[in-house]
Amino acid sequence: MQRRVKIVVSGRVQGVYFRMFTHNKAKHFAIKGTVSNLPDGRVEIIAEADQASLDKLIKWCHRGPITARVTNVDVSDLPIDDVFEAFKII
Repeated sequence: MQRRVKIVVSGRVQGVYFRMFTHNKAKHFAIKGTVSNLPDGRVEIIAEADQASLDKLIKWCHRGPITARVTNVDVSDLPIDDVFEAFKII
């Protein structure tokens, strides 16, 4: 069963290739969705996949790339109201 979540990652997560590494992890775990920088310095990920794949991505988000310093990860469920064709960096 597919699930869609919004993951908001706080800390030193912009300017450290967080979006690129997220894109690579999402492709590796067969996750579709988007990743983008927010104006306040956080990173927002919209991810859709099976629960096991999402769990792997969420676990990775707590660490991020080696250059990041993650201080908080918020995860919330979203309705699946459209179809993602791939995982994209916005």
